[in-house]
Amino acid sequence: MKGSYLVEREQHWDMALKNFESARVIYEELGKYGSVENQVLCRQRVEDEIDPNIRYCSYKMGHSNMDGAELLKLSVEDGPALDLLKAKLEAVLSEARSQQTASLTELEWLGRKFSVDNAKIRASIIKGQQLEKDLGESVATLPLEKRVNVFDKIFSAYQDARRHIREDMVSAGSSDGVKDNLNGLDKAVSCILLQQTMKRNQLLVTMYKNRISKQQQHPSKDEKGDKSVKPQELVRLYDLLIENLTDLIELVTSGRMQNDEETMYAAELAAKKIIFQAQRCFYLGHVHLAGAKYAQSYLLYKRAHDYSETGLREYQQLKTQPQGKASSEYEELIRELEKLLEECRVHSCLVHALGISEVSKTEFSLRSGVANIKLDSDNPSKKKASFLLERTDIYEAAVALLGSKNPPQIMQLPPAFQAVSCKPIVLDTAVNTIDFPSLDAHLKKEEKKKSFFGLWRS
Repeated sequence: MKGSYLVEREQHWDMALKNFESARVIYEELGKYGSVENQVLCRQRVEDEIDPNIRYCSYKMGHSNMDGAELLKLSVEDGPALDLLKAKLEAVLSEARSQQTASLTELEWLGRKFSVDNAKIRASIIKGQQLEKDLGESVATLPLEKRVNVFDKIFSAYQDARRHIREDMVSAGSSDGVKDNLNGLDKAVSCILLQQTMKRNQLLVTMYKNRISKQQQHPSKDEKGDKSVKPQELVRLYDLLIENLTDLIELVTSGRMQNDEETMYAAELAAKKIIFQAQRCFYLGHVHLAGAKYAQSYLLYKRAHDYSETGLREYQQLKTQPQGKASSEYEELIRELEKLLEECRVHSCLVHALGISEVSKTEFSLRSGVANIKLDSDNPSKKKASFLLERTDIYEAAVALLGSKNPPQIMQLPPAFQAVSCKPIVLDTAVNTIDFPSLDAHLKKEEKKKSFFGLWRS
């Protein structure tokens, strides 16, 4: 507490350092005794709260030459007593960025340069660039979960820059040169923001893949703090990555005439989109495999295989382009695609075998079921149920005793079908060949009467 008080007052850094070091020694001694929970608590207090303060005091005294990556690592430490330290570190980082603001006069993006005149825009862009640099330098020391949290700060910095740019666009007036520069700057910052969003989503994909591999290696072991990951979550992340790539390709290829770097970058993004589509189909096949939908899973693995082959051809073609990335980056992507091709082949063969086995089991059960079908009259072992309405002349209980599991046998519901005699159909086929007697003799004849003029009238 005394060390934290001196840090808050920002004076006597040597005394604060001595207090923190003494507290560390005490906690280390206390951690040697007591229960396991007490030892873990003491070790956690030293690692999460005391050591960061010791490094910060050494930095303020000039005994430690910490770079931005180490300061960033301290700023993302978690602990109940680190709020003050985080505020101090943020002030130190802001001071370092303000010194670099004057040096940034233009932003270069894909071979194009845009002037940055607004101090607020410069400060936001420098903050984002410095966080990117520190994050790249701390890859080996910073855990994946804490690296994901750093991206929130990067997003905030570039979103502030884009907001200031659009405010300047509103107040720019009718100056075409200024508007063109601000439009290009807004487009560049938007592309950088989408790039960082993709990096964050790819980092989440790596985290989830690591958890899935741990779950497969130790299915019965539930590690503390790690949630179980399902393939559906990876499918959702790949959907987001495909959407981000589509938006980024539209931004890069829209508007002005494209230079060589923009054309090459758009081709790389299109090839990367094929990789994400292959990965999405692969893990969507896992989803259907878990639901025993073998036909759908087999088709998805084959589609992932086709996407992987297409992506492999694209990257092998890009590798020969002189404006492309370093060959080592392409080689890494090609190895990733070759590994995915092999996994698709293995899983498609596995699912094909499971599907055939399932069909064989279904056919066998149907055949055995049909072969065992017998009529009731031919099956003397089947006892016909006796209901009360069928034996009203016999005094026998139809309701089971109390506590019995047998249901009451009153009547059959629905009623059983009974044979009913058919009404005969008479076909009178002889009526057409009978010669009936003539009835003319029995008919009354009409008399003819003579008219006054001598004409007969009927």
